[in-house]
Amino acid sequence: MSSAPSPSLTEEIATRIRDHVTGGVLIPGQRLSEARLAGDLDISRNTLREVFRLLTREGLLRHEPNRGVFVAEPSMASILDIYRVRRLIEVPALAQAWHRHAAVARMRAAVERAQNLRELGDWRGIGSANMEFHAAIVALTDSPRLMGFFAQVSAELRLAFGLLDSPELLHEPYIDRNADILVRLEGGDPAGAAAMLDDYLGQSERVVLQAFARLA
Repeated sequence: MSSAPSPSLTEEIATRIRDHVTGGVLIPGQRLSEARLAGDLDISRNTLREVFRLLTREGLLRHEPNRGVFVAEPSMASILDIYRVRRLIEVPALAQAWHRHAAVARMRAAVERAQNLRELGDWRGIGSANMEFHAAIVALTDSPRLMGFFAQVSAELRLAFGLLDSPELLHEPYIDRNADILVRLEGGDPAGAAAMLDDYLGQSERVVLQAFARLA
């Protein structure tokens, strides 16, 4: 009789799979091979099944009887909800931020990484840098719970990005907008930076929804 996996191991593996989603390694609709993934991660299939159950509850995976486990495909309703949550978390986090907070350096590193990757045309990498920029905004709150919750939301959002056929159109405009928000924050105007972010999120939501509607 196999023992139950430890909660710490389950969460560690779940985080790695979330990172694969956020990084664009796993794409919406992709079937996950239990045997191959357990081997790649060097864990038991019992542990992997527990991870699958956790990520299915989070909405990142879906289980189809007699077919297996698949990466979830987001709906328009879920995209709307994700952007609602982002406004509720990110905009106040930025508005109340201290411009010398340690997370500001993370924001700067993410902006510079995206700018460098633009020269290489690495749009998947730029997407990951963009997610890191927004994760750093949430880190301004110093709340581990908010940061953990936002990591889940980011993974769901990246699923929506994975459905779109033009990552350049999706990510390119926001490289410079991220830089502008950062400059405003570093200049000691968090309220102005938050207003810019609110407008930014509205535009991003429209772009994603329009592209999603075309696919539908």
